[in-house]
Amino acid sequence: MKAYGSGLRTTLGAGALALALVLHPTAPDAAEPPIKIGAVLSVTGGASFLGDPEKKVLELFVDRINKDGGVKGRKLQLTVYDDGGAADKAASFTKRLIDSDGVDIIIGGTTTATTMAAVPLAEKAEIPFISLAGAVVIVEPVKKWVFKTPHTDRLAAEKVFADVKKRGLSKVALISEDAGFGKSGHDQSVLVAKDFGIEIVADEVYSPKDSDVTAQLTRLRNAPGVQAVFNFGFGQGPAIVTRNYQQLGITLPLYQSHGVASKEYIKLAGPASEGVRLPASGLVIADQLPAADPQKAVVTTFKKTYEDTYRMEASAFAGHAYDGLLIALAAIDRAGGTDKVKVRDEIEKTANFVGTGGVVTMSAKDHMGLTPDAFHMVEVRKGDWALLD
Repeated sequence: MKAYGSGLRTTLGAGALALALVLHPTAPDAAEPPIKIGAVLSVTGGASFLGDPEKKVLELFVDRINKDGGVKGRKLQLTVYDDGGAADKAASFTKRLIDSDGVDIIIGGTTTATTMAAVPLAEKAEIPFISLAGAVVIVEPVKKWVFKTPHTDRLAAEKVFADVKKRGLSKVALISEDAGFGKSGHDQSVLVAKDFGIEIVADEVYSPKDSDVTAQLTRLRNAPGVQAVFNFGFGQGPAIVTRNYQQLGITLPLYQSHGVASKEYIKLAGPASEGVRLPASGLVIADQLPAADPQKAVVTTFKKTYEDTYRMEASAFAGHAYDGLLIALAAIDRAGGTDKVKVRDEIEKTANFVGTGGVVTMSAKDHMGLTPDAFHMVEVRKGDWALLD
């Protein structure tokens, strides 16, 4: 871990504090209790392509930090529960982390639904909670004890509509999942469309359990004046939309959200994904970032470390967990321990943290800390991601 940390200290900004703890560890004191990190993730179920890499990241870097002496002489103790994507289980496990395991901080909530089930419990218990899910409702309105690392659905909609406008188009048809992330993304898309001079000319929904959406897509194709289609969802749904899109012979530009910024989407959608555009973090196109990009060293080093360890792609979702862990450890370092109020305050003071998702600067009014330029527009070309901007 020393070599890994030394390569990132100058590029991680505030996050370097966490890695500096590994570079200069204090000898463990047997009397010092461990720093207890809890996580409730969707390791199995429909969101496992998000939750499984998140779990892998937390385990990988907690283990590395512990091998190098821990944080200020205190080892990290990680407790992970798998909610299988079920909100009720997420709530139950969050309660267990707080009441039985006595954790100092919680990282997780893989999906919007599981996160929102945990939020009231974290707020009531007054324990710092860093979500790994996307919907804007997680941090707006601001909740005192809740933060998040991924870009919001609003930022994704803004990035997509900016690209639509750049192509000289203005009439968009929406299709989205009817719950959680998809519903929130739909609502944010409708909200910001007018800011970009975009007219929503058709609007369809589908269930994450649907195996075919040709009826909805046919209605969208036949909508008067439609020039492009934008889908909001995650998991297999967007891949089904993409395959059905090709089967119907629709040639209009197709956009997806950052909820599918993973090679798994390309694998599930197959050749039908060719030409699809979506907003993604720098991690997704790490090798294509210019050398001067402040994220370049961070994302390329993280990507190599993860892929060398697990022999699989480092998705944006793996990066969300990495950012959450480092933000948490940097806050604990600055707080001088695990006092929950102090740690919460220090998370809120996170500034110029260069992570895999972008450069993070939080405040009392912003518990995510990312701006639109944290997103890159990418396109599927020959079965891989191609950077467009």
